[in-house]
Amino acid sequence: MESLRSLADMGVLTALAILAGLIVVHESGHFLAARWQGIRVSGFSIGFGPALLQWRRGGVLYALRAIPLGGFVSFPDDDDDSPIPASDPDLLRNRPLPQRALVIAAGVLANLLLAWTVLVAQGFVVGIPSGFSATPGVLVAVVQSGQPAEAAGLEPGDRILALEGHKLAGGQQAVAELVDRIRQAPGQSLRLDIERGGQPLNLALSPNSVGGIGRIGAQLQPNGIEALRPARGPLEPIRRANRDFVALTRRTVEGFVTLITHFGETAGQVSGPVKIVEMGASLAKQGGGSLFLFTALISINLAVLNALPLPLLDGGQMALLLLEGLRGRPLPERFQMAFFQSGFVFLVGLSLLLIVKDTSQLPVVQQLLGR
Repeated sequence: MESLRSLADMGVLTALAILAGLIVVHESGHFLAARWQGIRVSGFSIGFGPALLQWRRGGVLYALRAIPLGGFVSFPDDDDDSPIPASDPDLLRNRPLPQRALVIAAGVLANLLLAWTVLVAQGFVVGIPSGFSATPGVLVAVVQSGQPAEAAGLEPGDRILALEGHKLAGGQQAVAELVDRIRQAPGQSLRLDIERGGQPLNLALSPNSVGGIGRIGAQLQPNGIEALRPARGPLEPIRRANRDFVALTRRTVEGFVTLITHFGETAGQVSGPVKIVEMGASLAKQGGGSLFLFTALISINLAVLNALPLPLLDGGQMALLLLEGLRGRPLPERFQMAFFQSGFVFLVGLSLLLIVKDTSQLPVVQQLLGR
């Protein structure tokens, strides 16, 4: 029991370390893009709120803050008490629009580059997935409340062995095959052969239709450890990474588009940091290439999320920059302040809501509540 608990703790710590690393990479993109262009930077922070640990080096205040919901790079432009003259050419606001745009976009670009690099490293370090695993089937990792998977009777830990009588092999290929079949069957009844606690069961699953695409509200992953083989030459991991990167990015963008265009139907499927850590901890226990894929997927999600034109996100700042370019002058400072303040309230409130929702669905909390 103690060894299992230690393994779970290590999985959580690994997932938290990955998330923290992705935030550092994102903010480092902004930081390095600014410093490379000679733009003044006053601070580099991981987290928000009061500083738990801070130090100053090279005129920059580095800080680790109490609320671990992201990070930010600060500039003297934001400090009313800054001793630097407002006319200083090295202030961010005094630089040409293309230079400022590069600073804003650099965080997203850094996360995308990291995701691609991780996928390449997966091929070199752990090998190329062969498409099969020692134990066939697809594992149900998470079932979301009120979704078709729960209505069908699926539970975390179930192993899906066959769909409509067609046996599933194993590995990522089996997951992709099952997901594609579900996506193509909105409103249809699908027969699943599953195994639960060593006992065979038959279930009927009817995916919801969200924008014409089938959704079931469950996290699926390969069952067991996927078999890997050495790369056939130095170019194969790069070709594989290119293919996987495009596929993951496309699906991530499609997911965000579906969320925006069908928010009422998909809002319940949105997960926050607690659910992400839970998923990462589960994958950490599998070993192999699972953590590489998890890191790349979350990094791509972080990039796409930050590209949305919402206040406080990079996309919101880029939208303001675009409006400034069209107007030929900056937007009124009062408008910009209201824009960012409203975004802060919205994003922090949403984060807290997701944390509460995801925490309430953790198995240990469900047991405490007697569900």
